[in-house]
This record gives sequence, C-alpha cells and structure tokens, in this order.
Amino acid sequence: MIQVLQQWPLPKTIKKLRGGGLGLEGYYRRFIRGYGQISKPLTHLLKKDCFKWTEPVSTAFQALKNALTSAPVLALPDFNLPFAVETDACDMGIGVVIMQKGQPIAYLSK
Repeated sequence: MIQVLQQWPLPKTIKKLRGGGLGLEGYYRRFIRGYGQISKPLTHLLKKDCFKWTEPVSTAFQALKNALTSAPVLALPDFNLPFAVETDACDMGIGVVIMQKGQPIAYLSK
C-alpha cells in the first residue's frame, strides 16, 4: 500500500492536483510536520493561470509523498484494537485508509 503512494503519478491538471495530490496529502496534513512549507509550491499552482510544473513543484510533490510514507506518519497495527476504514470513491478510482486511534496505518488507491 505504501508502494502505491510512492508510485503516485504526477498530476497533469489542477483537478488531478486537488483530488489526487493535495487532496490526499491535505487530509493528513496534521500528521505531516511542516506541511504548509512543503506544500507551498503545489498550492501556488492552484491560483488562476499558474499551473506550470517546475522542479521546485516536483520536489515538493515528492517530499509530500515521502512524508506520507515515512515511519513517523504510518503507525504499526495493534491487532488487539479496532480498525477504522475510511474510503473515498469517484468515477476515476477509489482511495482507502486503514486507521487505528486516529493514526493512519496503510493506504490504498486504485
């Protein structure tokens, strides 16, 4: 599941950036230290007529993916506790997050 996030494709449009890029990362921003600073180049792309993929934007996108898949973010499961499954679906795919005690354990996107 972590592999899915690591292989997440670069968004080619503002809609894909909002949904697949900043949408997922933004939902879990409270788990990412320095989210605002890391995502600043990406949020700038959301302004009118500013969508231009540059090296700093690509670096920020990769940094957010790394932050979501690193050890401080993902928790190890405790099979003695209940799990929570959050889903999000649209015409183009589905996303799933498995959580325990409010902490993400695994992600899946198809």
